[in-house]
Amino acid sequence: MGREDYNKAFRLGKKDYQTRMLHGERPILQVLDDILPERGSYSEVPIGLVQIPIEQIVGTKTFGRSSSFAGNFMPILREDTEFAAKWIKLLESHLQEGIREPVKAYEYMHKFYIVEGNKRVSVMKYVGAVSIAGNVTRIVPRENGEKQNKIYHEFLDFYRAAPINYIWFTQEGRYAKLQEAVGKEPEETWTEEELLKFSSIYTRFSAEYKEKGGDKLNISTGDAFLSFITLYGYEAVNEKTTSELQALIAKSWEEFVLLGEETEVELKMKPNQKKKSLLDLLHLPTLAPQKLKIAFIYEKTPGTSAWTYAHELGRLHLQQTFPEEVQTVCYENGTLENIDALLEDAIKVGCGLIFTTTPPFAPASVKAAIANPKVRILNCSLNTSHRYIRTYYSRMYEAKFLMGAIAGAMAENNRLTYIADYPIYGNIANINAFALGAKMINPRAKVFLEWSSKKEMDIEESIRESGSSIVSGKDMMIPEEASRFFGLYHMNDGHPRNFAMPLWHWGNFYEQLIWAILDGTWKYDDAPSTKKAINYWWGMSEGVIDVVFSKYLPIGLKRLAGLLKASISADLFNPFSGILYSQTGAVSENPDKILSPEEIMTMDWLAENVIGSFPKKEELKEQAEPVMKQQGIKKQEG
Repeated sequence: MGREDYNKAFRLGKKDYQTRMLHGERPILQVLDDILPERGSYSEVPIGLVQIPIEQIVGTKTFGRSSSFAGNFMPILREDTEFAAKWIKLLESHLQEGIREPVKAYEYMHKFYIVEGNKRVSVMKYVGAVSIAGNVTRIVPRENGEKQNKIYHEFLDFYRAAPINYIWFTQEGRYAKLQEAVGKEPEETWTEEELLKFSSIYTRFSAEYKEKGGDKLNISTGDAFLSFITLYGYEAVNEKTTSELQALIAKSWEEFVLLGEETEVELKMKPNQKKKSLLDLLHLPTLAPQKLKIAFIYEKTPGTSAWTYAHELGRLHLQQTFPEEVQTVCYENGTLENIDALLEDAIKVGCGLIFTTTPPFAPASVKAAIANPKVRILNCSLNTSHRYIRTYYSRMYEAKFLMGAIAGAMAENNRLTYIADYPIYGNIANINAFALGAKMINPRAKVFLEWSSKKEMDIEESIRESGSSIVSGKDMMIPEEASRFFGLYHMNDGHPRNFAMPLWHWGNFYEQLIWAILDGTWKYDDAPSTKKAINYWWGMSEGVIDVVFSKYLPIGLKRLAGLLKASISADLFNPFSGILYSQTGAVSENPDKILSPEEIMTMDWLAENVIGSFPKKEELKEQAEPVMKQQGIKKQEG
């Protein structure tokens, strides 16, 4: 029996050896001494006796112990050698009583290299063991700013709270996301019971994921697991049966594939087709004989939220534009607790198209889309990468640039205040565009940044302290409020005089999207070869964003603002072009450079004439948490 097993292992080793040779790879075990950085650039930290994941053992410490094995740790020496006899004896010992003597190893950048016990590792890999006990010394490289180095140091921070060495990631920030996904605060220590529970959940997922071919994807199992529990919930995944887990992994496969794509989000800056008239409906051969039923799910009500009110106007625009072709329903007061039920009800009553109008509803939208592949679901958010749903947003920064230019011209003392809600993708571009617009007209303009989402925030007092006479407040008025503190306004003895107001023309966006569905151009983005997530990001040129000028604006300034507006609408001018400076230095020193849409979308810096900073997580109100979790910028103070 022992010889048969050895010969089988030997054949596995020879096959692996030959395969690596054909691909120009090292055919024997990796040697740690060959890849270590220069002395003095790392430290050695003994971490004691741990369970070493077998799949992460990739080589030996020194060359002398590497040439008896192929790269998969299977033997490549013939059965008549002393080496083979010792290997067979170890296998028999393992089958009778188990291998109990720990190996000795070094750990470097998530991989393990054996000092003593290579044959023990070979036997354990042959029998399919998950881990082996070992006394480990960790090699810690100095921080150098490189991506893999940064990920490894994030792992070290995580390991102090949760001594887990079998999960790793391919992107930065994911260890912190894992801590959050399992319900732990940053740096909060895990209990022994929590560690055992995590091991059980991860092991179950890993087995099913790899069975389906996860090892062939360009991500780690950890990447896939984090995406999975973020989508379905850590506790919910724990309660799934094996068959339920298999089904969910199969349905979520394109999400895992997308994680490995270099470009996670494809920004669609313009509609596929030009805007049409209702007369064109007569020439649509693909028009369905029955109405397309559309659901809109709101976080609040149109009467209490300007954001919801704007989308409600969009819904009413659809009804007026397509009275015979579409039927709409709306759901108000959506929450993270009831969004799954609202989506389920919308699908149950026959809605084939659903708009969830706030970023925190994205995860629930993905789950519903996976479970109902024939239903089109779109979520109003930016920089959200999901293949099963599409996302949409508007380039509000174009309007904010115009308002900044007006504010800079009208500022009596060069002091402006910009009131922002959340430090999320999209909003940072709005702030900076406003500041750049103000600086273009008035080089001395300073923009005092205030956050309405901060706890115990008295914005009126902050405005008085800064001495600002021009304020950029909430984008539009709320029907149930009589306040005039919206848009761009001038403060005079405590009373606002409105100068300009940005408009979200969601009706234009929804109309053009319905045309794409009716004339069949929507399906072009659904081609099987398309693996990218799609984010519609339309602006002034598409009629989704506009600015209304007040009668109080001087005629000359109104003409100047109109010229800027026409230039932006015609794609002749981009607010983020030319030489740009942030609070910490140059962003672009090339006068001919224009920031890419991706750079604008993900910017995490503030313009040099902005007075303020990003708030810390703990400084924000409780209601900020869901939107920050889904769309918050990664770079925050503290």
